Amino acid sequence: MGANMLRFVAGVVSSLLLVAAGFFIWKGQAESEPLVPTAPRADYISTQPGLVMPPAATEKSKEEKRFARADKDDDGRITRAELMAPRLKAFAKLDKNGDGRLSFDEWAVKTVDKFAGADADKSAWLSPAEYETTRPKPAKPKKCAC
Repeated sequence: MGANMLRFVAGVVSSLLLVAAGFFIWKGQAESEPLVPTAPRADYISTQPGLVMPPAATEKSKEEKRFARADKDDDGRITRAELMAPRLKAFAKLDKNGDGRLSFDEWAVKTVDKFAGADADKSAWLSPAEYETTRPKPAKPKKCAC
């Protein structure tokens, strides 16, 4: 056998050993029991003076929490008025003249106000310099919650 053939065989054998070692490491980790914190035993707490077993906590599901937020009067039912209340508040903020209708200008109030603020010479059109003042502010970099 030549030197190149010995290198090839050594590479194959070492690769197989690495794969086998990885398999055994993986298999060994899969069979170990996860470490789960256990709650204090009730018999231990009952024998200790002054310690009382806390009541069991009940977890509400996401839907139960969402339902509770919508059920404003806590009667176990959601009426149309309860469901529409947040939307009515948002509508009332946009309905500037209070007529119960939204005109296009009322609906687009932010854009209308932005145009009026940028139109410095009140010419009803924006020059390039005026339009530049409407440029969105750059987004703030998000802070890492690491």
